[in-house]
Amino acid sequence: MKDGWEIKKLGEVCEIQGGATPKRTEPLYWEGGTYPWFTIEDIRKQGRYINDTQQKITKLAWEKSRIFPKDTVLLCCTASIGEYALTCIPLTTNQQFNGLVIKDKSYLTPKYLMHYCSTIKQNLLMLSGKATIDFVSADKVKKLPIPIPPLPEQERIVSELDCINGILEKKREQIKELDALAQSIFYHMFGDPVTNEKGWEVRKLGDISMVKIGPFGSLLHTSDYISGGIPLVNPVHMQEEKICPDIDFTVSDEKLLELQNYILQEGDIVFARRGDIGRCALVGNAENGFLCGTGSLYVRLLHDINRTFFLKLMRSPSMIKQLNSFAKGATMLNINCKIIEDLIVPLPPLSLQQSFATKIEAIEKQKELIKRSIAEVETLLASRMQHY
Repeated sequence: MKDGWEIKKLGEVCEIQGGATPKRTEPLYWEGGTYPWFTIEDIRKQGRYINDTQQKITKLAWEKSRIFPKDTVLLCCTASIGEYALTCIPLTTNQQFNGLVIKDKSYLTPKYLMHYCSTIKQNLLMLSGKATIDFVSADKVKKLPIPIPPLPEQERIVSELDCINGILEKKREQIKELDALAQSIFYHMFGDPVTNEKGWEVRKLGDISMVKIGPFGSLLHTSDYISGGIPLVNPVHMQEEKICPDIDFTVSDEKLLELQNYILQEGDIVFARRGDIGRCALVGNAENGFLCGTGSLYVRLLHDINRTFFLKLMRSPSMIKQLNSFAKGATMLNINCKIIEDLIVPLPPLSLQQSFATKIEAIEKQKELIKRSIAEVETLLASRMQHY
């Protein structure tokens, strides 16, 4: 232990309590609400420092809720376990999060506590019961050790880590700006694909493609999954319009032979058919031969259409909104082959599609350079965290 540093249990230095969700069926708790109610979506939208929340509750619900003051560290202890954030306003939260309220800020600073929480995900996973989903009780969180240096050292550590995180945030913003540019170019060249204000030729998607839903029911059981075999592509494996396979979520060559009709080919577009409707990815050369998963469907274009154009068309906000309006299901929205086949899509001249694809290729190259830079900075951050 470094000179002047101490080891404490989190429960010794923080009050730790969980949040709750006001009854959804009670309009008096939600309608016209103005008080901040935090969920994990707020981290995804604005990062680690929470200045507002997407969802709001009423004064009545607020008065019945546990309020966490400014400078509370929120730590997710179920589902997306290990996620964390720091409150910049008083708020209340759902039951996924525990609020860590520092007892003495002259001994432990909120930002130092937040950075510490970024290092404990693996510890939390080891503590989780995993009966159905990961869960760590507040009592277990209280027993976690936290190294506490003298206050000036905490402030120096926070200053350095904030600087590195600031660089990361700027680079991630550049990625978002490039994505917005790609979308802007699409709308400038082709207009809204749903209203088709530019009057392009339109066709039913089923007339220009083959649409196939992934295997389910008696075709694929949990026992068929192996590690290190042929990857399946489900919604969770589609990230930023690319396929990110899971080597532990695969099938054997023998099982693949039974499911030949579901084998993906280069150029196919694979879609999430449930949950995050509109998520999709282009099958590249490296993914040729992967298997369409049970939660997906794929479109194999039979018409001369540029794949990059088609992918951006299907990822446009208006098309995603339309797909969600067509989706069915009481507990979880889903789409089927008929919905996709009946979808009306515009077909601008192929030369214009290809011109658009060239612009997108240039943007993607810029994104790749930034992503490499992000990886380098993340390595630096991990190194400094390990050091401390």
